[in-house]
Amino acid sequence: MNNTTRRVLTIGFLGAMVLAVMVGAFLAGFGSAQALDTFDLFPNWQLPLPTPSPTPTRTLPAEPTSTPTPITPPTPTNEDEEAFALFWEAWGLIQDHYYGDLPTAEKLTHAAIRGMLESLDDRFVAFVEPDVAAMQAEDESGEFQGIGAWIDMDPETGELIIIDTFEGSPAEVAGLEAEDRVLAVDGVSIIDRSIYEAIQLIRGPEGSTVTLLVEREGVDEPFEIEITRARVEIPLTEAEVRDDGVAYVRLYDFQATVTSDRLRQALETALAEDPEGLVFDLRGNGGGRLDEAIDVADLFLADGLILIERWGDGRENTYDAQPGELAEEIEMVVLVDRASASASEIVAGALQDHGRAVLVGETTFGKGAVQLVFNLSDGSELWVPAARWFTPNDRMIQGTGLTPDIEIPYPEDGTDQASEGEALDPQLERAVDYLLESE
Repeated sequence: MNNTTRRVLTIGFLGAMVLAVMVGAFLAGFGSAQALDTFDLFPNWQLPLPTPSPTPTRTLPAEPTSTPTPITPPTPTNEDEEAFALFWEAWGLIQDHYYGDLPTAEKLTHAAIRGMLESLDDRFVAFVEPDVAAMQAEDESGEFQGIGAWIDMDPETGELIIIDTFEGSPAEVAGLEAEDRVLAVDGVSIIDRSIYEAIQLIRGPEGSTVTLLVEREGVDEPFEIEITRARVEIPLTEAEVRDDGVAYVRLYDFQATVTSDRLRQALETALAEDPEGLVFDLRGNGGGRLDEAIDVADLFLADGLILIERWGDGRENTYDAQPGELAEEIEMVVLVDRASASASEIVAGALQDHGRAVLVGETTFGKGAVQLVFNLSDGSELWVPAARWFTPNDRMIQGTGLTPDIEIPYPEDGTDQASEGEALDPQLERAVDYLLESE
């Protein structure tokens, strides 16, 4: 599968990729806030991130705090009161004269919030509705109850596309295949529904069944596939030692609280074979939790600064590596591409600045905005960018990204088919060659 197009969005919801969701509390201004740093994912992937854990695996300085703080509504100014008077005037006229069904109060409030946020013209401000926030909270554990598949939505046809299935998942066992298109779930059409609505219909309790109406290339008519849902572990990592003796370890995202633990296990398995070097693949990894990014970087660094975090009010936090991890000495290369964002850039930037790893691939996405996640009173969330992060050498990533030491583009056609005499994955093969040449 093309490294730049694999979507970390699961049926059962992997909680991975950003800002397609943009309060019940917005007029009253109340709720609670978690001042935990988090990063959203590649903006074109249309997924929000999971809510940060109130008990991060590493103690973070100053902010964030693990205790939600009540939000005190600001005192409205005369200008505010006049503006909202105009809003209620317009809404009153709609209620009195509109011929048709009116939205619920919740739907109206959520729409008003989206409009307010759109006026900021900042794609890193986001409103996450309660049902989506609840799905994210489940997936933060690293597992979910569903069928186990990577999915995307075709913007032209409105159809849900199966990108791939998890190995050994209910989806794979039932015969669902990559490139299948799902037209209906339990008899309910999902054409032109949002990806979140489709996910809610497909996921469900372990042991229950769901029937998908599937369209497959080469098959004349759509057909049904019945799948028994199960508790599925999200495949965060992939690891192997190649025939040439080089270890290959891939990390798909930083969303779950078990990300660094899963990566540590993968590294232990690979390093036990005493490989010639390590290729660490962060391509297509849109990021996730800050605490997990720090812990992942720490696996490869014995000491030194991992990142600098600067807030709008002038405060500055720094995060340092600690000695004693298992992968601090092995020679390594990090693979990055245009979809490597956020937490991926924290890790890659720290390793590059310390001379710990060579970066191979394409310039990264350039997402260095830190967001506060506010938990609102109806279960929805508001993400507000409040800081920026910088690499150990004080490079700002926001808007610029990281330039690899060895630039190798991925085939523009996005295929996995190699032309005669060419590497199937030119970025990976260049990384391996670099490690073997340096022996």
